Amino acid sequence: MNDSSIEPSVNRLVVVSNRLPFVLSAEADGRWALKPGSGGLVSAIAPVLRNRGGMWIGWPGSAENEIDDLENILARATKNSGYTLKPVILTTEEKEKFYHGFSNEVIWPLFHDLHSHCNFNPSYWHAYQKVNRKFAQVIARNSKQDDFIWVHDYHLMNVAMELHQMGIQSKMGFFLHIPFPPLDIFVKLPWRFQLLHALLEYNLIGFQTPRDRRNFIQCIRILIPDISIVGKGQVVTARLPQREVRIGAFPIGIDFNEFAKKASTEEVAEKARRLHRDLPNREIILGVDRLDYTKGICHRFEAFRHALMRFPDLHHKVTLIQVVVPSREDIPKYHDLKMELERLVGEINGQFTQSGWVPIHYIFRSLERTELLAYYRTSEIALITPLKDGMNLVAKEFCAASIEEDCVLILSEFAGAAAQLQRGALLVNPYNVEGVAEAIHYAVNMSKEERRVRMRKLRRSIREYDIFWWVDSFLRAVIAKDLSDFPAPEEYIPQTEQITL
Repeated sequence: MNDSSIEPSVNRLVVVSNRLPFVLSAEADGRWALKPGSGGLVSAIAPVLRNRGGMWIGWPGSAENEIDDLENILARATKNSGYTLKPVILTTEEKEKFYHGFSNEVIWPLFHDLHSHCNFNPSYWHAYQKVNRKFAQVIARNSKQDDFIWVHDYHLMNVAMELHQMGIQSKMGFFLHIPFPPLDIFVKLPWRFQLLHALLEYNLIGFQTPRDRRNFIQCIRILIPDISIVGKGQVVTARLPQREVRIGAFPIGIDFNEFAKKASTEEVAEKARRLHRDLPNREIILGVDRLDYTKGICHRFEAFRHALMRFPDLHHKVTLIQVVVPSREDIPKYHDLKMELERLVGEINGQFTQSGWVPIHYIFRSLERTELLAYYRTSEIALITPLKDGMNLVAKEFCAASIEEDCVLILSEFAGAAAQLQRGALLVNPYNVEGVAEAIHYAVNMSKEERRVRMRKLRRSIREYDIFWWVDSFLRAVIAKDLSDFPAPEEYIPQTEQITL
């Protein structure tokens, strides 16, 4: 599937996200430069906006009064893009309490089932409401009634409610890129009723997986019992006293063809060969994660240590390359996590290193696209074991880049991608270090034929349910008269085969 398959099912599209799809950076001469942002959301939405002449609204990443002439800078950046950018300007205090506070000290840990990390500071909630109102004011000034407003992620769950209070009646959709927690976790949120009612102001609410949608529906049934849920399949309907809200599971994908094409270039192939020359006769196990406590990297290191202790035949045979992308290091929890990761790497390497073999290679920096693809191509095994993830697109990128189809994906059963990739991946419980160690040993010794069978299943599914399928299915769900057109994707039907290790 490609972007040409996206039918013009709605009028002008107004995309709203916490950040704009461009990154502002200061040049040496003091001027500001805009560079295109990366990621699946940008690559998926940009073609749709370009075709329709839409608009993208978000925070440019700067505090109030930091940049003169911001509107003209943004206008120049999108002169030939076919869509316009509108900034939402935040104060330094709003950034701290809305973004670092409510978004990342309340919603992020709570929705990842790590409520012990939450800081339920009431001032954070007040800032969240204020900033969502500020986003709504920018939307109201720049949108028309027949626009479709598509709001993204946990930072902006209140936007539809704020718009309705201003009298805006445009159709609105919301997509949550992170997991939605089960009832017993969600009820710990002091503002649970306010947040549920705010989400139900949208016409369509989208989640990553059927599990996330099921958790949301359970919260509605228990906390707002006068709402009935009807239908089955990918999209169902919540009937409220005055209107209906559609609720669906729309697992986000990647641009499979773009990843596979770029991975097959000679530039990437040469970098991959160079990496393997530096580590001859080794099975390379790869982990790629942003610095975050939800990614389970410490658990992964302990599982790898356990594998080396339990299976001496892995010595000199495997090397774990762990890439950690810096993130939020100024926050104490993240700084402490970085220190713990470095301690574990030193401890494990000190315990097992032998002449000519260092078991863990640790990289703490961002990788540019060609280098990342080279690591994907050169690695025989991907070890992706988050404690909880909305989807985990690294797993899909690894498979798309595995053009020889001779690699193995070890994946946490708590990653959103596990529902789709269960037929080809080795699913593991990241808390079970013995089970992950066994999966590592099994993957290293897996036959070439089994590797090909599994990887072909993975690549076929990722190719079919790509980023353009995601955009298309979400937009079609907005206007579809008959929701029976949205059966659950075949890949998400529970399997009788049990492959969790």
